[in-house]
Amino acid sequence: MRRALRYGITTGACAAAAAKAALITLLSKPIDRVGIPSPIGIRFEILVMECRKLSDDTAIANVIKDSGDDIDVTNKMEISATVRLTDDGKIVIKGSKGIGIVTKPGLPVSVGEPAINPVPRRMIEDAIKEVLPSGKGIEVLLSAIGGEKVAEKTLNSKLGIVGGISILGTTGVVKPLSMDACRRSLVPQIDVAIAQGYERIFLVPGNIGERIAKQLFEAPEDAIVQTGDFMGYMLDKAVEKGVKEIIILGHPGKLVKLAAGIFNTHHKVADARKEVLAAYAGAAGADKEIIQMILRSNTTEEVIELLKCTNLLQPTFDEIAKRISSLSMERVGNKAKIGAILVSLDGAILGIDESARCMLHG
Repeated sequence: MRRALRYGITTGACAAAAAKAALITLLSKPIDRVGIPSPIGIRFEILVMECRKLSDDTAIANVIKDSGDDIDVTNKMEISATVRLTDDGKIVIKGSKGIGIVTKPGLPVSVGEPAINPVPRRMIEDAIKEVLPSGKGIEVLLSAIGGEKVAEKTLNSKLGIVGGISILGTTGVVKPLSMDACRRSLVPQIDVAIAQGYERIFLVPGNIGERIAKQLFEAPEDAIVQTGDFMGYMLDKAVEKGVKEIIILGHPGKLVKLAAGIFNTHHKVADARKEVLAAYAGAAGADKEIIQMILRSNTTEEVIELLKCTNLLQPTFDEIAKRISSLSMERVGNKAKIGAILVSLDGAILGIDESARCMLHG
């Protein structure tokens, strides 16, 4: 029988628990667990690793992030809250070591502020209000041990969040292996591009596409949006947010699948790379032997070399780019101008459709 996957808690829930635990420690005594409210209407009981008073009006508490069975770079991180009682009746939440600072517009947090999203802020405030004495205020200083290093494994630097992780979460709960959460984490890149005033964006599957977009077309970094395997979802979101021109760019190992209408390019969803390449090579004039060699190939790079030798490289990939463009336009109801460019690992253009050509040189 398959084991049920274990849910976890967000960095926002950890921060709320640490803040409340620190306040309880200051007002009473150290505790080893604390209950907090959540945006989904249920209460969480969260273990507290350490609580201690630092002075008559300050205390600190630490909570270990537990991501359950989710693959999460922040799993086992230590989220710390230092609280100080004040007499002004206000709740002030600040970031410290390991918490990133927002440097670009377009995110739900203002430029110059610590990357603590609105929902986690409310969670912290709601948790604190349960024990905050009447008439008193509190200053909460959050930190994330090792946050600077962990942030290097995220999209934070691309989003303009520097120096650490973000305090995130909309429910307080981490759903294990949630594809939806993975997709949503990519969308803020579009918001940053729009906030910077870019009317045209480059959608790239990953680092290869990003590197070549900068090299060949001097694309601004903030106009380049990494999609991972979720090209279709990111197309939908870009158009939904009002983007008018989109260039899809990357290595054909991922992108040829779009020419078969496969807009989630993960190999477990579907993989028709060789079939697409064989069909378009055949349409470009490849004979039966070449088509069979393509179908027997192990990698896309092998097919590229084969097509080079038969002078079919450009006509094959130009048609694939054209098909990617037309299917993408169809997907979004022709609400944006979309072009496609396929590139090799060394940056050479293998195929480009007329729409992309016009956008780049028009």
